[in-house]
Amino acid sequence: MNKYERMYASEGPTAEFDQGLRQLMLTMYNHTASGLAVSGAVAWLTYSSGLLYAMGGLIWIAMFAPLGMIFWYSFAGQNWDIKKLTLFYYAFVTLMGLSLSTIFAVYTAMSITQVFFITSATFAGASLYGYTTDRDLTSWGSFLFIGLIGIIIASIVNIFMASTALMFAISIIGVLIFTGLTAYDTQTAKAIFIQTRDERYGIKFAISLYLNFINLFQMLLMLLGNRE
Repeated sequence: MNKYERMYASEGPTAEFDQGLRQLMLTMYNHTASGLAVSGAVAWLTYSSGLLYAMGGLIWIAMFAPLGMIFWYSFAGQNWDIKKLTLFYYAFVTLMGLSLSTIFAVYTAMSITQVFFITSATFAGASLYGYTTDRDLTSWGSFLFIGLIGIIIASIVNIFMASTALMFAISIIGVLIFTGLTAYDTQTAKAIFIQTRDERYGIKFAISLYLNFINLFQMLLMLLGNRE
């Protein structure tokens, strides 16, 4: 029994509490899935309509705008109510869709579809593990964060080096990091609800899981995708 399960047991679980926890997880997964659907639809429409090419240099703004939104959320979003969090989330996933539209110009539709299903299975397995495991994953946090920072730095360096070997290594490590983060964030969402009963964490952790899925998808696509 990990420390979160001990906390749960000490609370004297009730039907009301169990329902609240189930609702939190359902909210989290529903928002994650709908966010992915919105991003996928926007990405495909942007590419298939020709808007991707019509945007010209503006596509670079669209590609980096989600990063700016995440920085904004990190500094300002902790006290937002559910309504503002939801509005931010769907604006964010829409911009991510614009950013992701470039993959249709690089990879074949078949390989994108195949990698999406591989990512979905990996993501579901990792999240299920995080929710059901008896192991306390708290110790993973610092390791995963350091690995994430390493990937970001290596990716920036590789923009200038254009090394195929380094990109391969980044992709392999990235798959491991984002799979681990999916399990870690799922367990953390469950733990925080046990402590706070704060329903806002349903949408807050949907943002985290959405980012884990997208990054895992991109890493797997670099490894397994077939280019046009």
